Amino acid sequence: MVTGKAESTRESRKPAGPLRRGWTTGACATAATKAALTALLTGQFPDPVTITLPRGETPAFALARERLEDGFAEAGIVKDAGDDPDVTHGATIIARIARAAPGTGIVFRAGDGVGTVTKPGLPVAPGEAAINPVPRAMMTKEVETLCATHDLPADIEITISVPGGEALAQKTWNPRLGIVGGISILGTTGIVHPFSCSAWIHSIHRGIDVARATGLTHVMGATGSTSEDAAQAIYHLPETALLDMGDFAGGLLKYLRAHPVPRLTLAGGFAKMTKLAQGALDLHSGRSQVDMDFLLARSLEAGLDRKLGDRILNANTAAEVLGLTRENGIDLAGPIAELARRTASETLRDAPVEVEVIVTDRKGTILARTGFA
Repeated sequence: MVTGKAESTRESRKPAGPLRRGWTTGACATAATKAALTALLTGQFPDPVTITLPRGETPAFALARERLEDGFAEAGIVKDAGDDPDVTHGATIIARIARAAPGTGIVFRAGDGVGTVTKPGLPVAPGEAAINPVPRAMMTKEVETLCATHDLPADIEITISVPGGEALAQKTWNPRLGIVGGISILGTTGIVHPFSCSAWIHSIHRGIDVARATGLTHVMGATGSTSEDAAQAIYHLPETALLDMGDFAGGLLKYLRAHPVPRLTLAGGFAKMTKLAQGALDLHSGRSQVDMDFLLARSLEAGLDRKLGDRILNANTAAEVLGLTRENGIDLAGPIAELARRTASETLRDAPVEVEVIVTDRKGTILARTGFA
């Protein structure tokens, strides 16, 4: 399932200085659940309400919503994602708690703005509320503890809702994963670490899981929307096949090595694919750079006049090198595509995955395409 950080597919500029951490939707839902159940059992809302996270931290959350009626209670908490560019920052996470029939146990429901899983391959079965296993476990622990304290069976219905969540979900990867109707309630530690890479990679993995579970034989990983659109114009793959790789080629390839899909198309702009051709698996500008010596060597191999070598070495960008070679009738994108495919194949090792690479310019024009052979 989509993870907290990876709720956002937008690139955001990292602020300078120390970054403030935040709380996941799962932590907020757990705190809201504890507050609402406490009110249902005692008539009083604890505010702030303190919970215990999986690693032992005990944060306190202020309540933004309280409602106590005959048979149910609601509590809401505004999510604070810290300095992370999470689209759910500022959303209100509401838990509605009601007693369930004897012997029912703890039941989770998707309220307004929380998604429902419709496809296999995710940690939650189709038809279930899109509430990840760790948040479920956190809420279950709080409910069982409170019920035991009051000598009551833990037969409780928990409905989580997020006003505006359905609109927020359109900015996440949930639609591609077959999660409909809203966002997911997520988190493995309860804490949002700003600009963490692990959550994005986790979402790539879940995309592969869904593709495999639904029987897809061809998936695509693109560095951005421009290259994805260009490749989609060729294949018209179902949305589930579109893996939001971004800069994390290694995260995609290494997971496919253990969980193969027969065909993989990698699509990206010239600079990103140059980094992959160089052997880099993290294509972010802060973690890998285009090597102008590498591009010079490839240009000379392709037949570029050596007199132009200094212009390549002194170029500011890969796009400048590409323009120079094209002006002189040299195909540099083709060799880059082949070398990028070689890096991908070497990373996949012996996995039964055929790979092709598509290289585009900034406008989405296809410059090179290796094919699968």
